[in-house]
Amino acid sequence: MQTPVEGFSRFTKEEKIDWVAKNYTDNSEETKRLLTTYWNADVKLQQLHDEFIENTLSNYYLPFAVAPNFLINDRLYAVPMVIEESSVVAAASKAAKFWLDRGGFKASVLGTEKVGQVHFIYNGDPKKLQLFFEATKPHFFDEASAITKSMEKRGGGINDIQLRDLSDKLTGYYQLHCTFETLDAMGANFINSCLEQFGKTLQKHVSNFSLFSDEEKNIEVVMSILSNYVPNCVVRAEVSCLITEEATEKSVSRKFSEKLMQAVNIAKVEPFRAVTHNKGIMNGIDAVILATGNDFRAVEAGIHAYASKDGSYSSLTYAKVEGDIFKFWIDVPLALGTVGGLTSLHPMVKIALEILQKPKAGELMQIVAVAGLAQNFAALRSLVTTGIQKGHMKMHLMNILNQLGADKGEKTTLIKHFKDKTVSNASVKEALEQIRN
Repeated sequence: MQTPVEGFSRFTKEEKIDWVAKNYTDNSEETKRLLTTYWNADVKLQQLHDEFIENTLSNYYLPFAVAPNFLINDRLYAVPMVIEESSVVAAASKAAKFWLDRGGFKASVLGTEKVGQVHFIYNGDPKKLQLFFEATKPHFFDEASAITKSMEKRGGGINDIQLRDLSDKLTGYYQLHCTFETLDAMGANFINSCLEQFGKTLQKHVSNFSLFSDEEKNIEVVMSILSNYVPNCVVRAEVSCLITEEATEKSVSRKFSEKLMQAVNIAKVEPFRAVTHNKGIMNGIDAVILATGNDFRAVEAGIHAYASKDGSYSSLTYAKVEGDIFKFWIDVPLALGTVGGLTSLHPMVKIALEILQKPKAGELMQIVAVAGLAQNFAALRSLVTTGIQKGHMKMHLMNILNQLGADKGEKTTLIKHFKDKTVSNASVKEALEQIRN
């Protein structure tokens, strides 16, 4: 039976590995060998990785790839992607090539406003609180000036502060709903620092407001924290092309456009389908976010909330036919940064941003949205034509062969064998056994 450990964070990395290996794995020597194998040979680089988080044992590698031929706003990109799932990069590349011949992707930032809130409890007259807020509002800006000075010089800062009464949902619950512009920084630390100062300002000026009774002055600040739901920090990515009866290099067929539109409409009204539909979008979005050192958990949470903004979980993409033009687009909230955090520390992130031609935050938002749209188009195109498994299992073939321990020659033979055949775990296993026999 395992027992609690005292002072684990003060252990050396070797001591941590030894303790975990002995107490939680079947083969402690193999565990130690594997964990140290994944250390970086560059001592300084390994130290950098060790200091990203706490209790580091080793590194966990994911493939770093690029999807080429993305024409976005008439500029050509090779888009870095970090992901482990088979077929994602291939699908993105295929979609990029498809639209390269049809005018490419267009993208635009619809808004960059980010949100934070001070949540507090007030048991008193709402009208008095409103009067207090109006009198105190200038102080929120003034007393946060030391925090906002640098951001304001670059053109960002606090946009607005509003008092919101939510006492109908929770007794005594009010909030300061605050909006910010953080430019090329994701801005989490900036926003949270401002919000904590707002909380201090709120409590400081309460005691001096003459209209409050002693009980009303007892305002309790529960927490001050940014929100990862940013419905006004939104980017649109879109494609369009001519519809003809039979597809050409510059057009899509009418039958295909109508079928794809129906697939999107199904995801609009059926949440079970919408979740998988949007998961495919996130395959593209998350892969680029990881490659560029942004917070994919925050983006995921905000995007899925946005997909539910109309009261039911729904597709993030849209499709329509207008006369002889097929249009396909996505509106997606993305609070991203290209300065600060991992973007200035992780060497692979620096390379990813360089590959993307050193984008500003708004440009990165557009690239990420395009990656999500491309991924969704590739999935829908497969679903309404050949089916999803044909292409997916082709890409999964190498994983199956590795799981079965195939050598280089066996892999070469079986890749040729399955070029025009359906891939499944059973069929690959059978073919491999035939070679070996």
